[in-house]
Order: sequence, then structure tokens, then C-alpha cells
Amino acid sequence: QLNDPSDISICAGGTTGPVNFTTNRTGGTTTYSWTNNTTSIGLGASGNGNLPSFTSVNSGTSPVTATITVTPSFEGCAGTPQTFTITVNPAGQVNDPSDQLRCHGTATAAVTFTTNRTGGTTTYAWTNSNTSIGLAASGSGNIGSFTATNTGTSPVTATVTVTPSFQGCPGTPQTFTITVNPAGQVNDPADQVVCTGSATTAVTFGTNRTGGTTTYNWTNNNTSIGLAASGSGNISSFTAANTGTVPVTATITVNPGFEGCSGTPQNFTITVNPSAQVNDPADQMRCN
Repeated sequence: QLNDPSDISICAGGTTGPVNFTTNRTGGTTTYSWTNNTTSIGLGASGNGNLPSFTSVNSGTSPVTATITVTPSFEGCAGTPQTFTITVNPAGQVNDPSDQLRCHGTATAAVTFTTNRTGGTTTYAWTNSNTSIGLAASGSGNIGSFTATNTGTSPVTATVTVTPSFQGCPGTPQTFTITVNPAGQVNDPADQVVCTGSATTAVTFGTNRTGGTTTYNWTNNNTSIGLAASGSGNISSFTAANTGTVPVTATITVNPGFEGCSGTPQNFTITVNPSAQVNDPADQMRCN
């Protein structure tokens, strides 16, 4: 007779303890012989006596279960076999999430972790190296969409490390990044006042943003001064025009974009004064 051994569940790479068989038979000796129907777990096909300790193996994607059949013999009298199982779970696995690039103030894509493991449950624990982007320092499960934050002057990158666990068996962590670019910024250009027919000062836009490229698109609400209605990049010097009798002011609106992230527009003005004019005074003739 053999007392039924408990089933065993273990992670791949773990070491089982020896299984010591027991019986209610007394007054003689009970011996045990056993067979194993799945040697891929790291245990031999058969043996005698107690089950030895061994390092479990499972290089697949789902649990592997071996059935161990133990036959007892009391003083040479065979008894009813007992079976128990040893289940070896693979280590957890997570597919590598995509990196993300976002602008300040926009929503990130929700991250739904996936795995190639089947036949059990995979859980996920993650850590975040930079909470300034608007994501907590750690969490479990999927990562919901959140509003990305970067109030600085250069891109900020957070590294998120995800550790998968299959049926309690941890696996190799995966990392991905979330980079948040700041909104574009342009320094306020100086207003200009020029005379008609004279050259304006070229406008070279500046910014405090670093670590990427800032682009500038501008519009002009008064083309009569000699400047086009819109353009991109810096504004070259041009000959100012005003054929009227009063000063003309054009408002230039500059929209900055940092790595595609738009920012707050800046306005400046170019005022063109007309040429001075005096009405011709009447000639006079008088007697001495």
C-alpha cells in the first residue's frame, strides 16, 4: 500500500524536493518502483525508491504535466499503484510593447500587454523611471491612456520595465520608452517701425527649446506693406511700402512647432510710415 503523494507544481528551472513515499504497512518492508510518462520535465522514465530531487525543465509556452505512477510492494507482494502529477510551468513572457512619442498635453496610447503563454494566467508588474511624464512610478496590469506631460524645454524619456509572471513564475523583463516632447516655443520678435521705401530688419526667430528642431510658420494680416500673407522659417528683409497718407501696421503671427508639437503663437508688428508731405504754401507779393 502507498499513501497518495501530493501533486507538485513548479516553475521551469526550479528544483523539486525529494518525494518520500509512505505506507500504512507495518511489520515488514515496503519497496516502491515508479514510472514517469513525460521525461521532458527533467525526470527519468523510471526508478526505484523515493523520487529524487531534480531541476525541472520546460522550454515551451504552456505548462507540461508528467504523471508519476508508483507501485508499492510489501515483502514482495505488489499493491495498487498510486499516481500523482508534477506540473512544470514555463517562465513568464511578455511581447515587447511599442515605444511611444507624444507631445505635451496629448493622450498616450493605452498599453495592453500580451504574451505567447497559454494554458494559464500571465500577470504583469511594471516600473517607470521618470514620473514627470504623468505616469506613476509602478503598477500592475495594463497601462491606461494618460495625458503626457513635459513643461521643460527639451524632450523627456521614461523607460518602462515590464516583468511578466506565468502562474507565479517570473520571466524576462521587457522595456519600452515613452518620450514626451515639450510644446513649441518662439521668442517674441521685436516690433519694427520703418519708412516707406526703406528696408526692414530681417527677422530670425529664436527659441529656448533644445534637443530637437523647432519650425516656424507665420501669417501676415496686411500684405500692403510688401510682405506675403504667409510663409515658413525666418523673414528676410524686404522693402516696406506705404503709398497712403497714414501709418500702416501689419501684425505678424508666428506659430512655433517643436518636433511637430505646436506651441503658443507670438505676435509682433511692422509699422510702415508714409513719406512726409507738406501742402504747397501760396506765393505772396506785397508793397514795400
